[in-house]
Amino acid sequence: MAAMDLLMVVMGVAVFAGAALQAATGFGFALLAAPLAFAALEPHEAIGLLLLLGMEIGILTLATEGRRPQPMVRRCAIVLVWAVPAAVAGVAVLKALDPVALQIAVSIGVAATLIVRRRAPAVRHGPEPRWAAPATGLSAGALVTSTNTSGPPLLLYMLGRDDGPVRLRDTLTVCQLGLSVIGAIAVAATGTSGAAPAWGLVVVFVPLVALAHLAGRPVFAFLARGGHYERVLTGILVAAVATGLVTALV
Repeated sequence: MAAMDLLMVVMGVAVFAGAALQAATGFGFALLAAPLAFAALEPHEAIGLLLLLGMEIGILTLATEGRRPQPMVRRCAIVLVWAVPAAVAGVAVLKALDPVALQIAVSIGVAATLIVRRRAPAVRHGPEPRWAAPATGLSAGALVTSTNTSGPPLLLYMLGRDDGPVRLRDTLTVCQLGLSVIGAIAVAATGTSGAAPAWGLVVVFVPLVALAHLAGRPVFAFLARGGHYERVLTGILVAAVATGLVTALV
């Protein structure tokens, strides 16, 4: 098997695992799939494919589980409004900077935020700072069109609010679906060439993501019942930092 064919197979495994993880937690798809997508494809095509698959995961979570979603609408709206200008800036970053440098910067930023969070109370009390949602939107918007790893700032914003697993997962899903749509529009509006994924990739990866979503649903029910949901999310963030740095440096 040629090296590129092997890389595509590994990318398929990462996409399946990331989509299943996102179905189980509302988070994690891009953290697993993006490094391999950037390795196997040109950066612009990788972003286009990841945005498409991110939209698919959001729609599957919100529309096919036979329940009424419970997102925190106000928080989603503020985050997404602030993400719009940042997504355009993220396209400029995608075109200008080395993806390795971007991955290292994202990983270091997440690690620093995790250190600060570990020193904070497990459950936050009182009103949230006025800057929290806008700052989250700006950082997530810039990341969705540069590295597609917009999940960490969203998750760090949401953790510790004692909102319950279902509301947290649905809020993350709505924000990431909205960010994928905003990112796709920003990529198209800025005339980013080569961002439309090849039809062969769409035909393979769209059904793969649908299957992975079905596999991940029961895991969410287990985590929510057992009270391990937020601890698992924090663990995923720690693993993402390590994986991101290793991927970038190797």
